Amino acid sequence: MHLYSSLALPLLLSAPNAHAWGVVGHATIATIANHYLTEAGKTYVSSKLGAGVTMASVASWADNYRYTTVGRFSAPYHFIDAEDTPPSSCSVNLARDCGPTGCVVSAITNYTQRVQDSHLSVENTKEAMEFLIHFIGDITQPLHDEAEAVGGNDISVTWDGTPTNLHACWDTQMVEKAAGGSNSTATLTAFSNKLIAMIDTGSYSSQKAGWISCDNVATASQCALSWAQDANALNCQYVLKANETGMELDGSYYTGALPYIDLQIAKGGYRLGAWINALAAAA
Repeated sequence: MHLYSSLALPLLLSAPNAHAWGVVGHATIATIANHYLTEAGKTYVSSKLGAGVTMASVASWADNYRYTTVGRFSAPYHFIDAEDTPPSSCSVNLARDCGPTGCVVSAITNYTQRVQDSHLSVENTKEAMEFLIHFIGDITQPLHDEAEAVGGNDISVTWDGTPTNLHACWDTQMVEKAAGGSNSTATLTAFSNKLIAMIDTGSYSSQKAGWISCDNVATASQCALSWAQDANALNCQYVLKANETGMELDGSYYTGALPYIDLQIAKGGYRLGAWINALAAAA
């Protein structure tokens, strides 16, 4: 049984080998989601994770679990391999792109069902909630909805002169810089508050209703597919628009990417909060 307390957050924020949005990105998404929980939503989270366990403290659990012997089955659940042709054409087709071992769309569908299943054990529904917290974050990262160059993993770039790949930069380096240049708890709080303000009264306030236009937990596959398609479109708009191979990303590329990073993390948090509220309402 994997139990975490809110006191574990500083340790999680300093953990190495981050994946997906990285520890900072996933913790920020979870923190934003928590801000938008109804009282019923907060009670629902506590009933699944346990009293005193925050969503932020478990937001990256799925990334660590996938590399364990018992958890390796879940590796395909973090992405969907859109077989499109960016930057000329971007699309996600569930029948075409979700492999036989599953994908992030089918995983969100499955764990939405499992977290509601009263016949499952406490541990099983806790795990389902942890997966949902993570995968609803993953699906907003554009390169998690892309097959081109293995989701950008095979595109060699540099960050501040250090060799890396495009996917890793979108996962971690660019997010940490967007958050303020570190992975401290104070940075997480400031970054979350900035995006919450943009959602409530800033440039996202007129967009946020559209982010959760699909919020029916009974049609989870349809909703998750629409989220994947939304993020995938950014691969044509910006992420894979240039020939990024060999590019130094800590410069003009990062400057252009920053609005998309903020937007996608804000979307992930707002959607996660709404999804949990919908689960609570259906309980």
